[in-house]
Amino acid sequence: MSERRPDPKPLRTRDTLTILIGTALWAIALVVVLLVVRPADPRPVWVCVAGIGLGVFGVLYIRRRDARLREPVPAAETGDPEPRRP
Repeated sequence: MSERRPDPKPLRTRDTLTILIGTALWAIALVVVLLVVRPADPRPVWVCVAGIGLGVFGVLYIRRRDARLREPVPAAETGDPEPRRP
């Protein structure tokens, strides 16, 4: 049996930019639905509003996550005498 290869390093991604682009696309879709389609049924409007709302939530969540990852890990959690960076 062969030895297990080490795990690859995590990819560095631009999550905030990706979510902002998706949110902008939902906003464009909302404008198109309101100005061009003018649906009798309000569901397409609410789908676009939900997409925008989830995009805003995603941006706030990712920024908070990134801020937490930049903080040093307390020594009490690692058992090391000095704090270390993740």
